[in-house]
Amino acid sequence: MASLEFEKRKRSGLTLDMTPLIDMVFLLLIFFVLSSQFVSHKGFKVKLPKAAYAQIQKNESVTVIINKDGHILLAGKEVLLKDLKGAVLSALMGSRSKSLIIKADEGVPLGLAVKVMDVAKEANADGLVISTQDSGHEGGN
Repeated sequence: MASLEFEKRKRSGLTLDMTPLIDMVFLLLIFFVLSSQFVSHKGFKVKLPKAAYAQIQKNESVTVIINKDGHILLAGKEVLLKDLKGAVLSALMGSRSKSLIIKADEGVPLGLAVKVMDVAKEANADGLVISTQDSGHEGGN
């Protein structure tokens, strides 16, 4: 019986040129780096009062910061006390949680802190949280 011999096909070396792919990746990287905005948040240096039995709040929504000089910061912008109600109303409208967190320096006069709390209640804030720092006891933050 005669054996049939098939010609072995020569395989051509298929290669994928990666140069255009790498060029496109670098172009996309440059595009995203140049088009992204680097936002720096303004803020006050605030030394929060210490509390031994504080609890961690998981849903931080609208935060009002009061520094020791009495300056009020809401959503990264300084706000006067007389304009705070409108600013809190608009901030709460855009927030899922309707609670307000007050981060007041321990040197803030109690009267100013109470005025900010009153404004929060006038703006229909559902909850009011006063932020503290952990004093190192077992009670929490």
